[in-house]
Amino acid sequence: MRIIGGEFKRRRFDVPKNITARPTTDFARENLFNVLENNYLDIEDCVALDLFAGTGAVSFELLSRGCKRVISVEKSQIQFSFICKVLNELKVNRMIPVKGDVFKYIRSTGEKFDFIFADPPYDLKELATIPSLILDCNLLAEDGLLVLEHSRNNDFSEMPQFLQKRVYGSVNFSFFSSQKRAEQTDN
Repeated sequence: MRIIGGEFKRRRFDVPKNITARPTTDFARENLFNVLENNYLDIEDCVALDLFAGTGAVSFELLSRGCKRVISVEKSQIQFSFICKVLNELKVNRMIPVKGDVFKYIRSTGEKFDFIFADPPYDLKELATIPSLILDCNLLAEDGLLVLEHSRNNDFSEMPQFLQKRVYGSVNFSFFSSQKRAEQTDN
């Protein structure tokens, strides 16, 4: 795993061979962060949530670029241990790793986030419900942004909160805002 930009740019970490995550490719991650920084977010003022964090690549990219605070939620012990190991090596205290079920976390947290990234397994049967669940639980701060990574088999363009879709190779990112922001955009 490689951190692409910011304070820890070019740092590499050896991912365990027995990891079960499908990490977001460097190419897709670099393009995603270009879009985020140029169009949507001031990452340095951001409180972020990384759901289905896997190797933590997106969390660490956010930290490297100065994100105020990141909560990284991962259920797998292997991936969670790797996230903790890298966090310890980077010696930063702006990230909170959470070992647990993403759906329970979404329903139980009362916190609002400026940016939420979700990268569930592409074959997860509940994948299509994730944007609505996050938005219904009111996890996005005003002017917050949700980005969901998914396969080409998913289409969220009919959701009123949908902003755009970006495709990088086999990686698809759908962007969502809060309902209030979507209403403002339509006017």
